[in-house]
Amino acid sequence: MNTESKGVRLRKLINRKEKVLVVLHPPTAAHGRLMEHAGCEAGFVGTGGVVGAYTGLADVGALTMMECVQIAGWIAQAVNFPIIMDGDTGHGGIMAVRRMVRECIRAGIAGVRIDDQPIEGKRRTQTAGMEVVPIEQAIARYRAAVDMKNELDPGFVIMAQCYARDAANGDLEDTITRLKAYREIAGVDWVQLESPHSVDEIKRARAAVQGPFSFMKGKLPRYLDLDGHLALGVNIAWYPGFTHHVTWAALWDFMQDFQARGITAWEEFLASRKDRPYPEPTVGPEGEGADKQREIEERYRSPGALKKFRDGR
Repeated sequence: MNTESKGVRLRKLINRKEKVLVVLHPPTAAHGRLMEHAGCEAGFVGTGGVVGAYTGLADVGALTMMECVQIAGWIAQAVNFPIIMDGDTGHGGIMAVRRMVRECIRAGIAGVRIDDQPIEGKRRTQTAGMEVVPIEQAIARYRAAVDMKNELDPGFVIMAQCYARDAANGDLEDTITRLKAYREIAGVDWVQLESPHSVDEIKRARAAVQGPFSFMKGKLPRYLDLDGHLALGVNIAWYPGFTHHVTWAALWDFMQDFQARGITAWEEFLASRKDRPYPEPTVGPEGEGADKQREIEERYRSPGALKKFRDGR
């Protein structure tokens, strides 16, 4: 049994040199179990992508810190791979940031990503009207998170996301300055460039920053593959949204077919998967599921009450 914390495991993964760590969204705890069967190593619970999928709310700063912790915690407790929570702007001042880190650690979450946008006017990635807070304010936000995790669990990972590249009050030079400061002054474990406009910009940012570094697709024409990441000296690939689009498309296709053909659509789906089985992401014997329920009932109940098991009912 692996006794090290998931934060420590995440820390090892983001510092790994020989292989790129792929970060994906687990849309739900059940999807996370399925992804684990397929070899997923780390998951990101985004405010818009995952928490917004549960709540139906947009990523405009309307979701609360405890809603994010609750959902990310459910997923973290359902899978063995580490989960990173989207901490948005920290949901308040430095004391709110400290509380968020504390709640994440309590929930079994491995790390948290915190933005440098203002709390008022917080926007979804790649949205017009983006701004960033003054660098001193951002550093204070990140230092509060780092100090809290060092007090409670030094293995927990603090990630800083910089939005300055597309911000109305930022540019590339400011972005690079901030990434360096977040890493070297605030002491975060990992920095991410939110919106590179070219591979050359990624090279410049990577050269300026020591330690774990990643980037979003931003204004690039396409996602870079894993070899492309390694060629840039980047060992983390940020691909969270892929899982959503794949599941949305599969459900949309089935619903269209079902509306047109009814139960025949389901029967043909089963036939198409006959030689391509997929795991059902149920709670296994190691968890608090049906197997555990049967074990507990046999331990606690009388022989008469257990007759239902012997009769097969």
